[in-house]
Amino acid sequence: MKNNKKRVLSGIRATGSLHLGNYLGAVKGMLELQNDDDYETLYMVADVHTLTTPYDVEELRRYRREVVIDYVAAGLDPDKSVLFLQADVPEHTELAFYFSSVVSMARMQHLPTFKDKVKQHPEHATMALLNYPVLMAADILVYQAGFVPVGIDQEPHLEIAREIARKMNAQYGTDFPEPQRFATKGEYVPSLTGEGKMSKSVTGSYINLTDDLETIKKRLAGVPTDAGKGSEVPSEGGVASLLQLVSLFQGDEARQQYEQAYTSEGLRYQDLKESLAQAIYEELQPIQEKRAELAADSEKLDEIIATGAEKAQAIARETVTEVKERMGLL
Repeated sequence: MKNNKKRVLSGIRATGSLHLGNYLGAVKGMLELQNDDDYETLYMVADVHTLTTPYDVEELRRYRREVVIDYVAAGLDPDKSVLFLQADVPEHTELAFYFSSVVSMARMQHLPTFKDKVKQHPEHATMALLNYPVLMAADILVYQAGFVPVGIDQEPHLEIAREIARKMNAQYGTDFPEPQRFATKGEYVPSLTGEGKMSKSVTGSYINLTDDLETIKKRLAGVPTDAGKGSEVPSEGGVASLLQLVSLFQGDEARQQYEQAYTSEGLRYQDLKESLAQAIYEELQPIQEKRAELAADSEKLDEIIATGAEKAQAIARETVTEVKERMGLL
């Protein structure tokens, strides 16, 4: 089942088309690993995870395919990586149930991410939400993956995966790895609102990969700023968000020039936003062109999804069979 390559698993929820936060925080790390011969990469659309918070059925049907299109457009190659839909590999949910037998409810309820989601959706505190980290552990360990390119906010969930791996290995003699996070430069992309990180669930906080130049300009125009001058450069709020985006798309040197202007003659935000919008669009333009091609070829998209599911399930079935044997179910 194992080979000499280090296996990697990651995924993005099917709650909408990808935005800059997804691209910089996850996809760029996925690309880096895909193009490194030391790694075997599997990248899913986490459509089952989407069920843990309120969603629209028809939107889910559309978005689960849209994310695959975004993956390929951003550079993920179905010939180099296994690209698949989580729901197409039922071994994920089967293994999650087996894993749930070694995790306590108290451990799940104390996770800060669970508490945050309950505050956001108090009427939707379901068992699926509580078990989100257990399913995430199954997503990773069903492929014996040792590395996961995700943001720092997912570290508590990765710790659950490591705990489950240790418990399964100790109780049943399995040989699960303890997965580690693969950090990327853009792992934390700030919200355009100046509070928290870029998120699809926060209106006005993100730039989509599909946005044209004018839309990007409008989104950046809405970022809250100050007078543009002071003794210290702000470390939080809209100004800090803009400067972080400058670092990510124009480099640290450009950021330093803006910071110097802020503490001396003053910073013109209109110029900064105009230049930043252009830099973002230049990176997104080739992605958008490739995206349009694949969106128009549903047959090719279906083939990518079907092939990915077949490859993923071949690996996952071996793991689940071994777990069932170890747990006395075979």
